[in-house]
Amino acid sequence: MSKEQFVYEPGLYVVPTPIGNLEDITIRALRLFSAAEIIACEDTRVTGQLLKQYSITPQKLYSCREHNEKEASTFLCDQVKKGSRVCYVSDAGTPVISDPGSILIQTAITECIPYFVLPGATALIPALIQSGFDCSIWTFVGFPPHKKGRESFLKHVSQMNQTVIMYESPHRIKELISDFASHPIFQHKTMYLIREISKKFEEAYRGKPSDISLSLNASSAKGEFVLVISGGEV
Repeated sequence: MSKEQFVYEPGLYVVPTPIGNLEDITIRALRLFSAAEIIACEDTRVTGQLLKQYSITPQKLYSCREHNEKEASTFLCDQVKKGSRVCYVSDAGTPVISDPGSILIQTAITECIPYFVLPGATALIPALIQSGFDCSIWTFVGFPPHKKGRESFLKHVSQMNQTVIMYESPHRIKELISDFASHPIFQHKTMYLIREISKKFEEAYRGKPSDISLSLNASSAKGEFVLVISGGEV
């Protein structure tokens, strides 16, 4: 079936992109990238490299990131009104999930712009499944606060009885695990920490936070991390 047989109506398309392995892109996403008049993205250089990998020459790359999302959202929705197909991607994974994109979607709703969200890559779901913890009820809390609100955040999470998932950067992961290891509730919890999901150097740690802390201290602690905390004893 040729690509000419796939017709995508004007609208905003929120498109997940691979979090590591470039083969995790979908065929639908690639066809949309080829058809779109505008591909809006966090970093045009990052998205440009992804498109180059698949020999796609975009008609227009447009920066829509945290610092200009409000103005960019208005522009992009105006383009849809004029008949354009606009794709929006973050640097990796699914937009809005701890990434920009929520203002854009809210603007589309307010302006009655047709929008479509494609299923695709995200780090939290593979981490949850790989943890082996209860998947029937779980909560994703994003990135922990750095300083302000951190104690309140930890207290709030400690009161949850279900599986909890969070992201953390390589620069703060050791501090986060150390906080858990010294916490009277968390220090007895079983946790699953995974980094570089789907990439060549994917690595996971399982155990109490004190055990994970020892493993991290013996490693380089590079890459983006996903932490899954069991709601019970596993």
